[in-house]
Amino acid sequence: MATDDMAVPANFELVWGVHEIAKLIGRTPRQTFHMLSKGELPARKVGGRWVAERGKLIAFFMEAA
Repeated sequence: MATDDMAVPANFELVWGVHEIAKLIGRTPRQTFHMLSKGELPARKVGGRWVAERGKLIAFFMEAA
C-alpha cells in the first residue's frame, strides 16, 4: 500500500466540538449547535462529537457572503 494514496492535504485541519466550531465561525455555542443539528453547516458527528474541516467551514461562509 502506497503512503501517497493516504497523504493528508496541507490545509486539512479538523475542528472538534461545538465550542471550537463556534469560536471559528463567530457564533455562540448554542447558535452553533442549532445550526449543526439542522444540517446548516458542513460538519458531521463522529463518536458523539461534532467535527468539521476548517477549510470547508471557511469556504462555506465565504460563498454565503
